[in-house]
Amino acid sequence: MTAQTDSTASTNGRKTSTWEMRFNTPYLHTVRPAMGNPSTGLVIENHRHGVKGRLLATEAGNAGPVLSDILPIDVSFESFLSPDARWIVSLDDDGGSEVGGLLAQSVDGTKSVHLTPDRDPYVIRGMEFSADGSTLLATIVDDEGFHLLSIPANPWGEAEVIWSSRNEAWYAHVSADASLFSADSTNHNPGWRRTAVTVVDAHSGEEIAVCNDMGDGGPVRAVRFSPLLGDDRLLLSTEKSGFARPALWSPSTGDRTDYPLTELAGEVLALDWAPEHSQILLLHVDAGIHRLLLLDTDGGGISIVREGTGSYADPDVAAEFAYSAQSYLDQAGGVLVFEQSWSTPPALTRIDPHGESISVIDAPQLPEGVPFNSELVTSADGTPVQLWWAIPVGEVRGTILSIHGGPNLVTTDHYAPEAQAWLAEGFAFASLNYRGSVTFGREFREGFWTGYGDREVADIRAVMDRLRGLGVADPTSTFVTGASYGGHLTLLSMGRLPEYFAGGFAVVAMADWATAFEEMNAALRPVWEKVLSNGELSFEEACAKLSSTSYVDQVQGSVVLFQGARDSRTPPAQARKYIERLRASGGDVSIEWFDAGHTPAGLAIEHEWLERELGFVALTESSVRWSGTP
Repeated sequence: MTAQTDSTASTNGRKTSTWEMRFNTPYLHTVRPAMGNPSTGLVIENHRHGVKGRLLATEAGNAGPVLSDILPIDVSFESFLSPDARWIVSLDDDGGSEVGGLLAQSVDGTKSVHLTPDRDPYVIRGMEFSADGSTLLATIVDDEGFHLLSIPANPWGEAEVIWSSRNEAWYAHVSADASLFSADSTNHNPGWRRTAVTVVDAHSGEEIAVCNDMGDGGPVRAVRFSPLLGDDRLLLSTEKSGFARPALWSPSTGDRTDYPLTELAGEVLALDWAPEHSQILLLHVDAGIHRLLLLDTDGGGISIVREGTGSYADPDVAAEFAYSAQSYLDQAGGVLVFEQSWSTPPALTRIDPHGESISVIDAPQLPEGVPFNSELVTSADGTPVQLWWAIPVGEVRGTILSIHGGPNLVTTDHYAPEAQAWLAEGFAFASLNYRGSVTFGREFREGFWTGYGDREVADIRAVMDRLRGLGVADPTSTFVTGASYGGHLTLLSMGRLPEYFAGGFAVVAMADWATAFEEMNAALRPVWEKVLSNGELSFEEACAKLSSTSYVDQVQGSVVLFQGARDSRTPPAQARKYIERLRASGGDVSIEWFDAGHTPAGLAIEHEWLERELGFVALTESSVRWSGTP
């Protein structure tokens, strides 16, 4: 075997590989600008042991951008900064359970304020300050439904629920002067995630207006209010054509301007808006490839900001923010470009109005990574699905298929230390965007609805056949892995496509849907109950068809589950049930517990998992069971 590894002796005498540097080197996770003050932002870094925060000032005269030392307070991937840069707000959720209460901490670490001390724990589905700094608006979910929670922020005051719905409502936004709130709501169409934008009076909760495109297929989503005082317009993302396009809408007058951009194929996602410069920042995604564009709202012209260097935003779902990281606009007509690729860690670059660029946050110095190829593979029904893949130099030891979670997430051209590690160990590495992934249009995004896993499994089969055509993916040395819904599809693949895989690494996987509902958090339970009840099968039948526990008798390879003890999305009981079922059928299965929630932080645990997975692969290569028992 010839693998892409170089070994050096460490101080303790253990031989280490250069890829291990990627798990010991902190890198940028996101930069979250302060609302109304984008020249200042919270920098969130992924470190060996957890997440660390810094403050960034991008306007500092001749000295250039200024990055502070690491803040003396705990932050999370979802923390964000107040407009005056004095406070960091996070969800205090007992070690990562995603259920808790909002906590504000002063950036110097001297003060902390529990913002909702009298409320029972809740889940967050959106957080934002008003541009004037007076109000913090949180979209919270509890057993009573979805709520817009208004909190006076200067100084901190008593939180008040302004508007509520029993139906799904996400990602609330607040106008610059805190007089209006918006929510992406489903009151007009309960049970289906095709939202309208509902705008309410921030004091009375009275409904002001609704922007609803259901006649054109919907949905409509709010991106942000104008940052200018006295301007009540909202930047929207619409889908009249079935693909995302930007629009501007005033809830008080009803005036609306759509930008069809018919010359562009694929999705055009609105990221940010600077009305003072007549600019909307756009993410153009065609067949999974990113371009960053600027739209002139006066003349309608499009200019290219960045292309060909990777990805420029990372969409998220079921989280506090619609993007875990994204490019954004500053107040001087410049663009802050957040960019990364499979081979290069994230960096932040400012491009000024004249097109000149300056590095704001450099990527860390690491061994050169392997770039990935992108191609469209035709699934069984003729639908093209995107496949990312890379093959190591020399003899191929095996193949790893990685499946993203969500399902309304997407694998972009992004930095992934584990991908480079597998390649360095001699494994081909691939990842697909199956039906359910975002940025490929409405029909593709909704492709998992009512299929109960059939379409996702068909897409996985199609890309596996393509990988075999590339000369890799031998079923005796091919392994499938994924987290959350990707973990669910990992287990489903082991049961429904057993001829393709020697083993599966399932991280925080959904294995048995009916059992999970008993422990699942309030934000997810009613949504999935409705999704699984909207098709031709009953809820009970849908749970059975979608659950990997239904296919344990067909599993041929080895399986390991990595499960969080505090996970409220894919709870512990359903993982135990899968283990018990597969063991009872004679399967080779084990489980590794960790004391955290759905997404533990820090590179150390990722490194630990990878080394454990390499150990399991070595057992397969030696024809030894992973569980150690017959």
